[in-house]
Amino acid sequence: MAGAGGRSWRDLLAGRTRKRKSAFGSGAELQEAALRLVDHHQNLNDLLLEVEDSVKPAGQGGTEHQEVSSESFIVSVLQEQASRLGVPAANLAAKNAITNIEQICQPSASPSQVPLLSLDQRKRLSRLFQTVKDLLVNNVFCRSLFCQEMWKMKDPPVLEAVWHLHRSDIVGLAELLESNPSTPAVVEWLCSSLRGLCERAEDSSGDVELSGHILSDFVTVFLQNGFQQTSELGRKLEFKKVPHICHAVLRRMLTWVLDAVGKEKQEDVPTLQAMRFWLNVFNVSVYKSAVHPDSLQQFFRHTLTEVLTYNPLLKVSDAIHMQREWSFTRTCPLLTTLYRKLFVAFSAKQLISQLQQVLETHEVNWQHVLSCVSTLAVCQAEAEQLFKDLLSHLLIKAFENYDMENMITAFLIARQAALEGPAVFMAYSEWFKASFGNAGGHHGNSKKALVFLFEFLSELVPFETAPYLKVHIMYPPFVPTKHRSLLLEYITLAKTRLADLKVAIEDMGLYEDLSSTDESVQPQGQALRDVEKALQIFENTRKIPTSVIEASIFRRPYYTSRFLPALLRPRVLPKIPDVHMAFIDSLKRADKIPSNLYSTYMQACHAMKEKMLKDETKLEPSHSKEPVEQLKAELAELRMLSVDQAKYEEVPAQIAVISDRLTSVLGHGSDKSETAALNSPIQVDVSAPRLESCHQSVSAIWLGVVDLLLTSFCQNLIAASYFHPPDRQGPCLSLFVKMICGHRNLLPALLGRLCQLIYHQGPSLDDAHILGLAAFVIHLSESRTLIPEVEANFGISQLVPEKVLSVSEYWNCLLVHRTEESFAFCMRFCTAAASYLMCKFSSYSHEDLCALIPPSLVKKLQYLVPRLCLEARGIPCEEAKTDLIWSSLSCPSLNYKRASLCLWKQARFQELLKEKAFQLSFREWLLLELEVYPEKDILSASERQDFHYWAIYQWYLPAPSASGGCDGDLEKACAIVVNTILDSSQRSDLSGCGRSKMSVSPDILCKLQEMVLELGCRQKLLSGCLDAQRHFLFEVLQERLKDRKDGFALSEQLWRQQELLLHRRVLVGLPASALLRTCQKGKKTVLDGEDFFRFVSSELRNVCSRGYALSYDITTHFFRGLLNASLDCEEPTEGVNDVLTACQTKCPIVLFSAALWWSRLEPVLCSQWKRLFGAPLPEELERLREWQSSAGSFLASGTVFPLSDPPWIPAAFLHCAVQQQSPRRQERSALKRLGTDAEQLLVSLLFFSLMDLISAKIAPKEGVDFQTSLEWSLEILQCLEERGMSWPLLFHSAEEGARKYCVLRSTVSDRHIRLLPVAFYSLTPCFHHELLTRERTFLYVALDLYIQLVQLFVEGKDLPRSDQEGHSPDPMEHEDPLEVISTARRFLLGAIPRCPAQSFGNIQLVPAFSTTLNAALPPSHSCLLA
Repeated sequence: MAGAGGRSWRDLLAGRTRKRKSAFGSGAELQEAALRLVDHHQNLNDLLLEVEDSVKPAGQGGTEHQEVSSESFIVSVLQEQASRLGVPAANLAAKNAITNIEQICQPSASPSQVPLLSLDQRKRLSRLFQTVKDLLVNNVFCRSLFCQEMWKMKDPPVLEAVWHLHRSDIVGLAELLESNPSTPAVVEWLCSSLRGLCERAEDSSGDVELSGHILSDFVTVFLQNGFQQTSELGRKLEFKKVPHICHAVLRRMLTWVLDAVGKEKQEDVPTLQAMRFWLNVFNVSVYKSAVHPDSLQQFFRHTLTEVLTYNPLLKVSDAIHMQREWSFTRTCPLLTTLYRKLFVAFSAKQLISQLQQVLETHEVNWQHVLSCVSTLAVCQAEAEQLFKDLLSHLLIKAFENYDMENMITAFLIARQAALEGPAVFMAYSEWFKASFGNAGGHHGNSKKALVFLFEFLSELVPFETAPYLKVHIMYPPFVPTKHRSLLLEYITLAKTRLADLKVAIEDMGLYEDLSSTDESVQPQGQALRDVEKALQIFENTRKIPTSVIEASIFRRPYYTSRFLPALLRPRVLPKIPDVHMAFIDSLKRADKIPSNLYSTYMQACHAMKEKMLKDETKLEPSHSKEPVEQLKAELAELRMLSVDQAKYEEVPAQIAVISDRLTSVLGHGSDKSETAALNSPIQVDVSAPRLESCHQSVSAIWLGVVDLLLTSFCQNLIAASYFHPPDRQGPCLSLFVKMICGHRNLLPALLGRLCQLIYHQGPSLDDAHILGLAAFVIHLSESRTLIPEVEANFGISQLVPEKVLSVSEYWNCLLVHRTEESFAFCMRFCTAAASYLMCKFSSYSHEDLCALIPPSLVKKLQYLVPRLCLEARGIPCEEAKTDLIWSSLSCPSLNYKRASLCLWKQARFQELLKEKAFQLSFREWLLLELEVYPEKDILSASERQDFHYWAIYQWYLPAPSASGGCDGDLEKACAIVVNTILDSSQRSDLSGCGRSKMSVSPDILCKLQEMVLELGCRQKLLSGCLDAQRHFLFEVLQERLKDRKDGFALSEQLWRQQELLLHRRVLVGLPASALLRTCQKGKKTVLDGEDFFRFVSSELRNVCSRGYALSYDITTHFFRGLLNASLDCEEPTEGVNDVLTACQTKCPIVLFSAALWWSRLEPVLCSQWKRLFGAPLPEELERLREWQSSAGSFLASGTVFPLSDPPWIPAAFLHCAVQQQSPRRQERSALKRLGTDAEQLLVSLLFFSLMDLISAKIAPKEGVDFQTSLEWSLEILQCLEERGMSWPLLFHSAEEGARKYCVLRSTVSDRHIRLLPVAFYSLTPCFHHELLTRERTFLYVALDLYIQLVQLFVEGKDLPRSDQEGHSPDPMEHEDPLEVISTARRFLLGAIPRCPAQSFGNIQLVPAFSTTLNAALPPSHSCLLA
């Protein structure tokens, strides 16, 4: 029961005890009085939440006997209340506990119950349960009533609350489940809560561990009660309903997972993740000793049986058709994960035994059974032999009882295991031969067994695929001669089925992979493979391969019509017989080649040789002309075949001939060069307009061959398209491109030529060329696995490496659209490519089409079509006529815009646009738009403005982020625009001669300005809210810099410098008032520049070439923005004054910048203030003007220069006024006129002059003269010395006295600070001996700066190098860094002996670089430098 102010009852009692002595004589009297008090203010619910501390407070003031235990007190209150109500105290406690639980676990507004508690609920529930446990100890709590009341609550209990009850030993889960009167209801509650728990665990990383504990504890109870062992039954007989509940819950949760198998792609990702979380219950390690090992194995065995028998709807015929899709790699990951977890509990032998038992006793789900076979074969090394034993057992039983079920089971398992490859299980052809290919097979015992086998095989025929039928025909079962008719009948039936499948058994190759279920290659291509394989075997063994001997006898038609013509192709025979000739001679001697065929072959070879010699005599200079002519002839023959559908089957053989001719032209590459070409990227110089420059290894012959091949491809496409659409043109073009890709040494020339045609000459190509090239690159993408990566050099001199691209990315980079001509070309090219792809592969499923089509192509069209076609900017009206796309391209009277719209409206193309991989995001759209040259754009300025308005405000801004949009969030849209502008400017300009990196598209910048202004208006309305308490723009900029390492690598430094310059450019391009925020302070509107100050102080100061001042553009932008923003204040003058006052301490560099640029800044600000308000300038602006005026008067007429606090601001104005004096002769006398209290002013002047000194070294183009700055610095230093003022601590920030100069150091760039040692040792001519004795810290500072100087040199950082082109007469301005170090060392060697002993006391733990300096130090201190 809580007291006032939230204090507990115990606290109140204890507090009273401490304040005064008790008026009660004993603890009993005190307790009685407390009971009377509670009797008038009772709240039992709150009372139960009181928990006694684990450590009792010590007695104070001699009142130990009066300490009252909250435990006994609560018991007393309960008993008193129960006696009044006439009920047992235990019952009252149970009911009040339920009331508390119901209040604590009161559900949120969400429609579904949350399975986990909030942190506050968890704490309150913990206190309650602690009290309940105390009541249980005192026997004042009724468990049975508590369980009954639990199920009477308005809402079902929260799963976590039940878990806490179980873990706290208040009420066990089993006892609670047993008490529920409705078993279906409790099963439904458990399943729903467990699913919610799994989903919640994947939503929040913080809940994963807790969810895992809850899940493991619950499932442990399920296993203990649902899978009890004989030894456990006695002690659990009291639970009658619990075993049934546990089984039901586990079954329903398993069904939840299995329902997703097969439709995994339809399930959303969170649901699948939740299911994977549930699968953790099958981790054996979860249970440890909590569950009996036999119970655990019983559960896993039961689960495996449930999986294998789940929903057995598929027929055997379905399994025969579909089992290829159930291999290990294609099976749903949920199912394979479940199998692998279940397998842990068993040996491979046990698993096979369980599988066999299920197959014999249950109706099974064939998909699950066969995927289990695949998983078992892949994951269990010993499974291969066990499967062989199982198959043997099944065949034995099948032939013993003539049981078709065992027979089909054996065949399905053998085929499924064989799908996993020879490394896992023998090929199906080998198994079939081993099982039925000899007299000892199971079928060889009797005619009845033989008939049974062929009846079985015959029943399979209508459902068989070609590869398995080929195996049965090529490796038929052993049949005695007298029963040969059975085999012949089956072969006839199988051949009929093959004919229906349009597969000829006579064309089957000698070395065709019969274990593969892929489609076979064409007969001519297979014959060439057979010849190549036979030559390899002959070369290794010097014997004719057995398969060739067998084919010459048993497969005579294939041998004579396919194999021998492929072997005996005419060629110029080498002088020394090669393997090919030796193999032919061996076959001739074995009478395997007919004499007339051999004679014809030799005559053709002789004729070819004579013709070659004759041609060489006529045209000696052109040795390669004949092979090129042959290549042209074969390409012409291919063109004839490509237009005749009846001759499509001859295309593969003809392409093989072309490949051979191509090899003759190009020559054979060595194995080493082929391997290198395969592994190393192809280098292409995109910026080179001439093909010879794109790749140095490209020869003139190869360039001609590439042109010949590309011309042939285009001609074939145009000729075939005249007769048929792409989907009916056969495999010619696809095989042609694959053949080209196979000649890897030709690829550099090919990709270079594509670069020249697409990138450099694209707009000048006609429609036929564009169509041909578009189709060619589509087939290149289809064969992308055969092409190495491309290393594209875009001709930009930069530190980043060249881009390494896939072939699809490569030709996407070639399609640039910046001008009117390039836009038209890209539109035509992309439309042609996409239309050809969708027509050519129209039979592909949506998934296969998504895997084939390059995402960049679809994204290009998403950008181009709406940009150039106004009709595409709305919701498309989908059309389903595929032929319309191709007819639009084929008809010369139709323009490309109409063809593009036709493609855009296609239903299938619109389906592609719904896929996340193909959606053009807002960022990608901006990157493409930023590449456009506005002055050369295909759109006019007004058309471009309309397009940008549609794209930003109507398309991307309202679109969800899942599809690349901004979710209606204007701030998010602005952040994307800013980031993209910066990314685009950082990227290399691909044209090599484009706009400057520092330029930003004016149209995009204009849209950004609009959005920022709109966002500013919104934030004014939200002023004072959390959204208004942050400046999104500086958050974006800081986030970009935070993501990169702030390292010292040169590339990183250059990137960071370039990035900050771009930040400045973007800030200047935005409305000036966007640099500040307005917010409410009480009832007043005030200006806040904290974010801008923080950004300037942390980042922007590092791109100040003058060190202490920002550039003029950002300086004037800030001040103009300040005056504009003050319009929102009730008191504009006060708002401006407050910001400028804050500048003095938080960002003085802004005021230093004003001092530098005041002559240009003043008229702008005065004019703007007068225009806005027509009132006198604010006091702080007026003060800046007065400082400028005073500095000028002080130098010109000798008036007194007023000092103020802080001194560095007037010092900045005085320093800048000195810089503008010409000639500069009065500075010395002016310094003398400064008062004696001007120490900090003079030190500040010294600091600014040293920054100019450094700037002259690192940024001479800023107009700062080194010699002039050095003279001015020496003048100031001499003045300081004459007055005996301390200044060395300006160079060292670590000392106590130097803190007053930290502001100065914090305002300049890091590079200027690092170069302070250079400036310090430039002043050595003015260091007098008195300085060494007067300044005790001087030696310490000098040594520290010397060490920093040497570190800069050793690490290669920042030290300015000598300028070979400099013409300054002063040697110090361009001296070598080593000379600077030598000068510093000489100075130290001369100064150390003159320093008093006190100077060495400050030198502590300073590392040394010079033994010479060590020797100069006194003996007692030299060790400190060692």
